[in-house]
Amino acid sequence: MKITNEYLIPFIGLKIGKHQFDFKISKKFFDDFSFDEFESCDLAVNVVLEKKSTMLEINFKHKGTVTVPCDLTGELFDLPIKGKIKLVVQFGDEFNNDNDELLVLPHGEHQVDLSQYIYEMIVLSVPHKRVHPGVKDGTLQTEALKKLKELQVKEIKEEEKKEEEIDPRWDKLKQLLTDK
Repeated sequence: MKITNEYLIPFIGLKIGKHQFDFKISKKFFDDFSFDEFESCDLAVNVVLEKKSTMLEINFKHKGTVTVPCDLTGELFDLPIKGKIKLVVQFGDEFNNDNDELLVLPHGEHQVDLSQYIYEMIVLSVPHKRVHPGVKDGTLQTEALKKLKELQVKEIKEEEKKEEEIDPRWDKLKQLLTDK
């Protein structure tokens, strides 16, 4: 992953209070992380950094669309996603990012890199099963869907069920249970 200055926030010169940062995320952002699950993306990330005397609180929100393949048909479609996370930044003796919601920076640090947190927030907001909206409402017609419908299990006719259910030997065995 390349480190870019675009997502580095220098907090040392900021006044105490809330500060807002907006980022536009494109496919290039994910290419820097070697993440190739998205064909394209158009996302807006809003970051509100609240500087306090001894710590920082950072709230991330994102909203937009990513172009992904459907898990059933393989067709590309725009999947709307949104999400948010909160991060608390404290200062200590050494760097520690073991906790998802707490980041410890060394005392001499003067900036925080938000790129990893933006990346994780977006990737984790994409559902595991990605189904094209045309599959759900029945408007998408593809070869894969035609083949799935062709291979679908057919319902057993009611007449065949009745013949299978009526077996006099079972009735006699059931009588043994009730005759005690």
